[in-house]
Amino acid sequence: MEKKKMVIVMTMIIFIITANMNGVKSDASDCYDGCSTACVNPDPRLTSRCDRKCQIRCSPGIVPQYIYIYIF
Repeated sequence: MEKKKMVIVMTMIIFIITANMNGVKSDASDCYDGCSTACVNPDPRLTSRCDRKCQIRCSPGIVPQYIYIYIF
């Protein structure tokens, strides 16, 4: 009976600790890093083009555009 209580208490403590943990918050540098990692190309012209697209996509002033689909 004591072991069962101890297991329940330890489970609750682990649950409380993990519930209060904060994850990594993404920002523009994470977006750019992830996007530029996908720009692997042996052609330097295409690599610079992809890099420029990443700069545009991940710049802080860009508001994401949403596509609205109306279902009647």
